[in-house]
Amino acid sequence: MPGRPCGWFLRVALAAAALLRPEQRARLLVARSAPRARSQAPGSLKCSLGTLKMEMTEMTGVSLKRGSVAVEDNDSVAPGEAKRQKVSECCPTKGQDGLENNSLPSGEKVPGPPETAGEDKKNSDPQSEEEGEEDGLSEEGEEEEEAESFASMMKHGLTELDVGITKFVSSHQGFSGILKERYSDFVVHEIGKNGRISHLSDLSVPVDEEDPSEDVFTVLTAEEKQRLEELQLFKNKETSVAIEVIEDTKEKRTVIHQAIKSLFPGLETKTEDREGKKYIVAYHAAGKKALANPRKHSWPKSRGSYCHFLLYKENKDTMDAINLLSKYLRVKPNIFSYMGTKDKRAITVQEIAVLKITAQRLAHLNKCLMNFKLGNFSYQKNPLKLGELQGNHFTVVLRNITGTDDQVEQAMNSLKEIGFINYYGMQRFGTTAVPTYQVGRAILQNSWAEVMDLILKPRSGAEKGYLVKCREEWAKTKDPAAALRKLPVKRCVEGQLLRGLSKYGLKNIVSAFGIIPRNNRLMYIHSYQSYVWNNMVSKRIEEYGLNPVPGDLVLKGAAVTCIDEDDVNNYSIHDVVMPLPGFDVIYPQHKISEAYREMLTADNLDIDNMRHKIRDYSLSGAYRKIIIRPQNVSWEVIAYDDPKIPLFNTDVDNLEGKPPPVFASEGKYRALKMDFSLPPSTYATMAIREVLKMDTSIKNQTQLNTTWLR
Repeated sequence: MPGRPCGWFLRVALAAAALLRPEQRARLLVARSAPRARSQAPGSLKCSLGTLKMEMTEMTGVSLKRGSVAVEDNDSVAPGEAKRQKVSECCPTKGQDGLENNSLPSGEKVPGPPETAGEDKKNSDPQSEEEGEEDGLSEEGEEEEEAESFASMMKHGLTELDVGITKFVSSHQGFSGILKERYSDFVVHEIGKNGRISHLSDLSVPVDEEDPSEDVFTVLTAEEKQRLEELQLFKNKETSVAIEVIEDTKEKRTVIHQAIKSLFPGLETKTEDREGKKYIVAYHAAGKKALANPRKHSWPKSRGSYCHFLLYKENKDTMDAINLLSKYLRVKPNIFSYMGTKDKRAITVQEIAVLKITAQRLAHLNKCLMNFKLGNFSYQKNPLKLGELQGNHFTVVLRNITGTDDQVEQAMNSLKEIGFINYYGMQRFGTTAVPTYQVGRAILQNSWAEVMDLILKPRSGAEKGYLVKCREEWAKTKDPAAALRKLPVKRCVEGQLLRGLSKYGLKNIVSAFGIIPRNNRLMYIHSYQSYVWNNMVSKRIEEYGLNPVPGDLVLKGAAVTCIDEDDVNNYSIHDVVMPLPGFDVIYPQHKISEAYREMLTADNLDIDNMRHKIRDYSLSGAYRKIIIRPQNVSWEVIAYDDPKIPLFNTDVDNLEGKPPPVFASEGKYRALKMDFSLPPSTYATMAIREVLKMDTSIKNQTQLNTTWLR
């Protein structure tokens, strides 16, 4: 492995093996001894290491990926919450466009903000060659850093208590269960604008007389495609590419013209005679700007400009999926739009829209991509927008549950009838030794030196690879350029900030911090708001229980109003909202109002003046319901023997005609399969927490997972 002794990963794995059963440790020792044999063929050491990692993953049920055990929130999209007239379950407020569940763990790449298709944003410019090379970490190097992050979470990860998550609403006895032991145990289907749950059910392409034939995908050779791609992306000095027409017929020439224009947007074609032979010549129609905009004149006027489709993906987050699709289609990611982002460690189905790419081209990707399926194609006039989502439907399997059937029945009935506390989930606050809310608090305090320090300082128990070298260099020299040179991946938060400091200097941290994309900067502030809200809701429930009381806030029509003594019986706890702190909210008119003031005062913030010197960081505030009752709740307890088998069919299984799994009445293990729907901006983890009555943090789930396997 580059930059690391070959035995390093083995030592990490063997340390973790102390948690395993004797027979599992024996399997690891066999894997450990294999690389020592001198007679092995070249490359077998790498295979043995990969096998060892697979063994560890299979035995613990926990991938060595940062945050792999965390459950995604319901709507990772709703950036802020609703303003005075809206609760957070509604569309996101204008101007607050951060991603809901981007906890921005340290050292992770910073994606640009999702954009509405067709908009020309600065952040959507093509990457420079330097940036393109920054992703050159080998998979082995990434595994090293991920293993270290895993160990860091075990020692230094946040628990629910750290972020104000302390109360439950139900009285049933809790029990334990393993959450996301396999990513296929967590399936999310979007609830679209029409209120229907989105299921991938049709892979066929809409009939369109103006679509090119299937021949466009096979008529060009691999060498011709490579030359055309280099021309399209300006990778060489050629101004055109000539392709000889071997079988010179009009039909053959037409197919080649269509293939080039369809597969390489931005290129124009013409036919030329050269020494008695026919050539199709491809060239740029309008210089470098042509690549940014799909060809307008080649799109039928009668067809909607956007192709909408359902994207089924496994173990891939939305941004990574979009980047992969754009790479295969040779287009820029910002021509895609969607209603919400989805977590990686899950199977998800969501609607995507793309500007002027045919369903035929999209469907062709089903032959090229693994763990993806595209289907349910349609042409429409408009793109999708963040905040249009009506919610998400979850199918979740909790494995190895300890509760009796009666306990499960009580827990699920309580979830169905009462609901759960609408806490912000753990992924809102990050996975490293420095929670995101601490950075947000420093921003609101205008303490820019502290913001810089929190992001860049060395962290106890944090990463031990290139990121730690970067932090150590920064602590030693305070030279942003020198620290930046330690980072092979410069699009992480640390890299963005160091770039800004190199450009603007240490005396202008505000501008340097502004290099980080706006969505990610605002995420820190939203994290602090969420931290305050969680703590205040816990105090509200501790003080007044689960009934509305005079002084609580509720929605009355489009406005937020305070409950008085006379109409308290007209409301239930499901109507009560509480504010995220800001300059445009009112606070409850009882003891909790003073609790808000005390908490913000302790953080050196003025509750009466939440406007910031920098407009972006001024908090208008929002309202959020304190109790959510899921819809479409159902459940069953499943007995099974093999922990590796899926316990229900996915949409792709159903498309392929795979029969649903059949289970015996008795089995070695028991699992709880849950189905429920949640509105936007709510966290599925918090619903599961209410059922289990246990801490859903990565730290606790990881410990539970390894304890079960001892």
